[in-house]
Amino acid sequence: VYEHTTNPLVATGDGVAIAWRAGAAIANMEFIQFHPTTLYHQKARAFLITEALRGEGGILCHADGERFMANYHPSGELAPRDIVARAIVSEINRKNVSCVYLDATHIDPDFLKAHFPTVYERCLSVGIDITKDPIPIVPAQHYQCGGVVTDLDGATDIARLYAAGEVACTGVHGANRLASNSLLEAMVFGFRASKQTLVAWTNRAHCASDAVMTERTTTSAERAEGRLEEIKSCSQKIMQRYAGIVRNTSELRLALKEMQELASEMNDISSNNVERWEVRNCLQVGELILECALLRHESRGLHYTLDYPAIDDSQKHDTILRKK
Repeated sequence: VYEHTTNPLVATGDGVAIAWRAGAAIANMEFIQFHPTTLYHQKARAFLITEALRGEGGILCHADGERFMANYHPSGELAPRDIVARAIVSEINRKNVSCVYLDATHIDPDFLKAHFPTVYERCLSVGIDITKDPIPIVPAQHYQCGGVVTDLDGATDIARLYAAGEVACTGVHGANRLASNSLLEAMVFGFRASKQTLVAWTNRAHCASDAVMTERTTTSAERAEGRLEEIKSCSQKIMQRYAGIVRNTSELRLALKEMQELASEMNDISSNNVERWEVRNCLQVGELILECALLRHESRGLHYTLDYPAIDDSQKHDTILRKK
């Protein structure tokens, strides 16, 4: 959904979009976690640079070596993820640059190679030796805290539809996220949901679907494929610019309008391949993120808006969307 992401290419929001179209409630989509330090390189996809590197003394700076984290938080480079991510965005805008740098060149080279072999090898593959070169980095979308509303057994408000993992909104994250909560989402709720599906299957009533998906044929598959890629790229840029780490109401509204226009254009693309559905799902999830963000008139956790920069306890509730 976003231009810069640590997620694999196949993560296109399909589960949330499918559940939404089926009529399930969706909640807290405004709480999107951005990892503050991912590799920025034209020849490589965003690659997560572990926070442990900052924990071992890596510093955030500009190309000229100017450090900046002390201006944003007393813990400097060890500040919470969301604060570090906002600081980086602020500095990128202030300096009008494409990225900042994570510098670990002052750390013992043998220590870096032994403790961060994956980061070392990945960066080296694109010509960056982290023992000698600062790493160009930008924040990237990393984790979704909201999703399909479920109970503690993974059940949605649609009979026999269960959800577990990052696709689900169980409430354990709140407005922010602790890293190991992903294990809780996948293992604990996945296990509970699996037990309940066995109960639901045993007590099932006969059901059959007469739904038939009809699609018009396209006159030019190549043209459709090219336009799909253009729409996806455009939507990702919209989300990155307007629904990223720092937001405001007017830009969220503009983004929603532009995403809806792109979704409308999808109706004229009649191919029925996987790519069309993936782009459609990306657009749908983008709209849900924007709609939830517009409903929250405060800054809480991973949602930060310049129009409402403070926490407001009257806003301490889930932002739940249901189809009309």
